[in-house]
Amino acid sequence: MSSPHAAPRSGATPVRRAVPPGLLFALPFLVLFALFMLWPLAQGLWMSLTDTSLSAHAPGFIGVDNFTEAFKDTEMWRSLGHTVVFTLISTVPLVLVALVLALLVHTGLPGQWVWRLAYFAPYLLPVGVVSLLWMWLYQPDLGLYNHLLDVAGLGQVAWLSDESVAIWAIALTTLWWTVGFNFLLYLAALQTVPDHLYEAAAIDGAGAWRRLFSITLPQLSRITVVITVLQILASLKVFDQVYLLTKGGPNGSTRPVVEYVYDVGFTGYRLGYASAISYIFFALVLIASALQYAALRRREK
Repeated sequence: MSSPHAAPRSGATPVRRAVPPGLLFALPFLVLFALFMLWPLAQGLWMSLTDTSLSAHAPGFIGVDNFTEAFKDTEMWRSLGHTVVFTLISTVPLVLVALVLALLVHTGLPGQWVWRLAYFAPYLLPVGVVSLLWMWLYQPDLGLYNHLLDVAGLGQVAWLSDESVAIWAIALTTLWWTVGFNFLLYLAALQTVPDHLYEAAAIDGAGAWRRLFSITLPQLSRITVVITVLQILASLKVFDQVYLLTKGGPNGSTRPVVEYVYDVGFTGYRLGYASAISYIFFALVLIASALQYAALRRREK
């Protein structure tokens, strides 16, 4: 008979580990996240409180002077206004057109893989290729669009050099380029709608439009919230296609706030001031995203 005070055999009791296994698996991600996300955020915040410049002088602490100057900077607010306008005129068609394309493909058009490829392929192109392609389409004399306008007996349009048209031209380019991503999300969501809902509606005599508004669209409300929020965030961060197509022109009429940050930091050499503008914009994006998400969720309920 063994003694009650005898030492337990090997493996009789579980060995408590000092570090949870889940943390060990997540550690590589946490290290990279801290290195490439948290540290740059902290460094940028500190830089916004200094007069850091690309010039040779050593940076000094100036407190909130950069933020005070930014709130009085009319160019910053003007570029922010351009960003908001672009977001409004691009988000709505990028959501609606993606929904229409997904519905058309989901209805069973012949050669579905061709349509899926045609709608999604532009999204795979790099921004440089897209911008060069559309610059040719927008050419005043040789471009396809002005040629079509001439054939129709209409006057030519200065797509990228007219202040009232340029931002719409950029929005059209963005629509063609990125609508495929939203289309793919909608198409995946449509394939999850239960078939028995349509069968029951057909038995009750509901037509195609009735099924669309009573079954399909309500079932897509959650993915619509996600797509809308993601698209707003993407449009607010617009930079590449604007810079390549117009460089913010004509006369700064299309310059978004991200390009203004670039101009201030790398053309004006004022990295501290550019960091302050970035954090103001970051705060506004967070507030807008939270309000938009809350409003859409409330409407969904």
